[in-house]
Amino acid sequence: MQSSHEKTVGIIKVGLVAAMYVVLTLAVPGLSYGPIQFRVSETLNNLAVFNKRYIWALTIGCVIANLWSSLGMVDVVFGSLGTLIMTTISYWLSKYAKTKITKLTISVIVCTLSMWSVALELYLISHAPFWETYLTVALGELGALILGAVVIGIASLRINLEK
Repeated sequence: MQSSHEKTVGIIKVGLVAAMYVVLTLAVPGLSYGPIQFRVSETLNNLAVFNKRYIWALTIGCVIANLWSSLGMVDVVFGSLGTLIMTTISYWLSKYAKTKITKLTISVIVCTLSMWSVALELYLISHAPFWETYLTVALGELGALILGAVVIGIASLRINLEK
């Protein structure tokens, strides 16, 4: 059973990660939305393999950040739902991993492959070509996730991200 202090700390961590996601997305809006993306905030998706609280933090951050998307409420709903699904899958698959490197690798692979949902959304709403969009969005996601895996992997040596 968690103490009220532990619950409060958990809520603060969710708020901080959600806020970081929003700031990192809005800091570079030209790269955060559209068929060619390098959404720096996606580096944080790697946190989900350490604790399920980060699934909610990332989803909340994505909801807020997508309020600025040119796709409007469609992106708020479906883009955020994509984040919820891919980080949940990463979390559950990583429970079977023995090492941090394996957990982070799972996150990189799952989140990169999941970019089909962003490509589909852009195809249906903006009429962007599906396969080309999937390629560019997935490559941007892969780059962001690898960067995030390195940074979060190093941070996890000093910070217990599982608590």
